[in-house]
Amino acid sequence: MRILILGGDGYLGWPQALYLSQQGHEVAVFDNLARRQFDLKHGFDSLIPIRTLHQRTARWTELTGKQITHYHGSTTEFEPLARAFQDFQPEAVVHFAEQRAAPCSMIDREHAVYTQHNNVIGTLNVLYAIKDFAPSCHLVKLGTMGEYGTPNIDIEEGFIEIHHNGRSDVLPFPKQPGSFYHLSKVHDSHNIMFCCKIWGLRSTDLNQGIVYGADTYQTSMNPDLATRFDYDQIYGTALNRFCAQAAVGFPLTVYGSGGQTRGYINIKDTVRCIELAIDSQPAEGEYRVFNQITEWFSVNDLAERVQRIGNGLGLDVQIDSIPNPRVEAEQHYYNAVHTKLLDLGLEPHLLDDGEIDHLISTALKHKDRIDPRLITPTVNWRHTENQVENTPEAVMAK
Repeated sequence: MRILILGGDGYLGWPQALYLSQQGHEVAVFDNLARRQFDLKHGFDSLIPIRTLHQRTARWTELTGKQITHYHGSTTEFEPLARAFQDFQPEAVVHFAEQRAAPCSMIDREHAVYTQHNNVIGTLNVLYAIKDFAPSCHLVKLGTMGEYGTPNIDIEEGFIEIHHNGRSDVLPFPKQPGSFYHLSKVHDSHNIMFCCKIWGLRSTDLNQGIVYGADTYQTSMNPDLATRFDYDQIYGTALNRFCAQAAVGFPLTVYGSGGQTRGYINIKDTVRCIELAIDSQPAEGEYRVFNQITEWFSVNDLAERVQRIGNGLGLDVQIDSIPNPRVEAEQHYYNAVHTKLLDLGLEPHLLDDGEIDHLISTALKHKDRIDPRLITPTVNWRHTENQVENTPEAVMAK
């Protein structure tokens, strides 16, 4: 198939491009390199060195003989997006091209507006591009489990049967997002569902859990193919962040009581889930939702496992409970249904000690690239009007 990956230079988009290319698909990536620009502006960097997109694709062709086409542009600008659709004529579109961090969306008004404009308007442009130039194309959209929040009932896969005053209906599962980023994903889901209904588009909305891991089988083939590894307090997800903190002797930053429980998934399973979604194309006009997780953990669960394994490697790993900068339940019920991808054939890579050992060892290998000033959280959900630019200098000042 011809598969266009929006956001194909990112942490997940790049490994996805390699995986699908190796599977024999004709792959193109569309990206405006905004994530790289964020690093340049704010003084951040990937723990693992990453090459430019041109260097990456050249190395992939050299190693495999397979070509990956790339288009430069933002989904918020319709003209470059339209040109990519008209030129490539995708049969499937994988949409990663969004600002993906809740803390980034909560820094201040500017970052909240950027997040919602980039994500919501960008997705709306994608929907129009599909309607106008590739109406039979299958949109595979990366949503988030954070759309659901932490309700005191089981989380279903997208929809729930409601019985009220003697009548019944199947409705979208109630959404309780916890940040302006998560809200943008809710708006995306509503827009996609609406466009499937009115235009007969077909889409799979993947409500993905927190992704961990440093590599896939494809990115491990050569250092030039590496994907990024974020360890900072804005883009670093809990397990990756903890492993980097352990490597440099920084106490693991547990927010509040640490009972916050979320769904997780290995990056190797992420790329496989996308393939499974593409291979099981929905019907015309069908909007479906898969919960893309394999297991769940509390923050304390992860911190204690990193501490145990890190100490086994000879490190002195400490855990530090700090005031929670977020507005969230720290103790809550969590049980999420996630059967649809398993039914399609997903064989999960569940989190084991070997994976955590590998992540810590990777962080130790690159520990000279870790800037401890970027670890302590500076973005407070309650007082966004008082936030400062999150540069290393600002962090030091605080």
